[in-house]
Formats: sequence, structure tokens, C-alpha cells
Amino acid sequence: MPSESYAVSFGLQWKEFRLAQLDSFTGATVSRDRLTRLADGSLEVFRGKQVLEAGCGAGRFTEVMLNAGASVHAVDLSAAAEANYENFKGRNNYSVCQADIGRLPFAPGQFDVVVCIGVIQHTENPERTIEALCTHIKPGGLLVIDHYTYGYAITTSRRFLRSLLKRVRNKEWALRFCKLLVHALWPVHTFLWKHRWHIPRIRETFLKISPVVDYHDAYPQLGPGLLFTWAVLDTHDTLTDYYKHLRSREEIESCLRECGMIDIQATYAGNGVEARARKPHSLNEKNQLR
Repeated sequence: MPSESYAVSFGLQWKEFRLAQLDSFTGATVSRDRLTRLADGSLEVFRGKQVLEAGCGAGRFTEVMLNAGASVHAVDLSAAAEANYENFKGRNNYSVCQADIGRLPFAPGQFDVVVCIGVIQHTENPERTIEALCTHIKPGGLLVIDHYTYGYAITTSRRFLRSLLKRVRNKEWALRFCKLLVHALWPVHTFLWKHRWHIPRIRETFLKISPVVDYHDAYPQLGPGLLFTWAVLDTHDTLTDYYKHLRSREEIESCLRECGMIDIQATYAGNGVEARARKPHSLNEKNQLR
């Protein structure tokens, strides 16, 4: 399929919900906490650094890195780049463009840090995507990524609806369908959350059946309004993504080694596998660490 067409749904959702996941909008620190964990516990790795954010979406992590003192060069294949620009067009040390990770408009080896979160599993070939990301890291620079893993919550209803919605050419219709779906089922989700201590097994069973993504357990601090918005956003995300690859920690580690990366750290966390790795300063450093 055409290189951009599989990302159209993402562009629609991030233009629709361009503020929804920004910490400055939610009043929570969900994005900051996630990026801090991915960065091994400290955002200082971004301060004063030239950062490439590949697959930036509307900018939930763009915001965190800018606030941490990074110069962020954000890129997205979809029209989400427009939402990102609307969110940060007044910020210093910031640029954004619409481009394919495999054909970025930058010379190789230009960035101190390359960040790609919530993206690689949705590309046509994850291994080639990781390889492309690695080419843009300076010697000694850092790569920060994550990837869905086996056991990702793909319920029977989600699998069925995704098989249908992937074929829908009118992506705006697919977004409207997801909104209606969440509107219809959300009262049941909220009722079962309120009564979770009394009927835990019923709620557990319902969550396995429902196609709606529910963050009541993960992010109760968001409050009712944002929990509903995030349910719409991520239900659409999980029902309309064209590619949904899964990889183990070992597979991610192996790919990073094949790309010549060192100091590889990969763990099961977040949405699956979270990994960091460094590009060696020289071939000698790489050989010494073998």
C-alpha cells in the first residue's frame, strides 16, 4: 500500500485529540512518568541535546522533552505533524515535519538522542524501522524505543472489529464508528468500575469481552472526562491500526545488536518491551565490549 496511507487513521485521531494526552492539558504526569521510565529514570539525558522524535503524534512526549531542555526535531508520517505544530509552534528549539522514518530529511548521524515511542509496531517492518532510526544517532548517542509484545490485549471483539475497520476506505467514518461504540458501552464500563469491589468477576469478564480500551485501573487520576476521551482515542487506535506487530524482549535486543548498538537495556514494561541502547563511539569500542 502507499507509504502514507496506513497512517491516515493516526493523523485523524491526533488532529481530533491534539491536546488530550499532553500533561499540560490533563494536569497529570502520565507522559512525563512514561518517558522518565524509558530514559532510565532521569530526563537529564535530554537536556541540551539534539533530539529526533520519530512518530511524534500530537506531541505528548515532545512537550516533556522540550520542558526538559532538549532541542526537539519532531517527525510524523501522518497529518499528526500538523497537530504537533499547532501545539508547539511558539516554542524555541523546536521543529516538525511530515516524513517517513525510512526516508527522513536529515543526514545520518546528526542526533544525540533518537526517541520512538508507540510507533515501531505500527510500521510495515519493525526491524527495518529500528535500523533506520539507528542511522541517525551520533557516535555515543542514545536510542529510546518501545514495542508491543506477545500477550498484548487483543480481545476477540477487538480482533473482529479491527478486521472490518481496516478495510474501510473512509477513515473518518471509522473514527465516528469508534466514538459511537465508546458512547454506547462506556456507561457499562463506568458502572462496573464504581461497583468493582462488589462484582469483580463480572467486571473482569466484561473487560475481556468489550472492545473499548479502559484506563480506570491504570490512570484513575485523569478523572471521568479524560478517561472517556482516552477511551475513544485508544479504542480508535487499537481498532484501526493497519500494522500491529509483536516482538519479544529477546527479538528487540537481537535487532539492536545487529544494528551495531551497545549498552542495550530491554525490559518488559509499559505497552510491551521498552529498550535503550547506545551507538558506539568507534568500532574499537564495539569490539572491546564483545
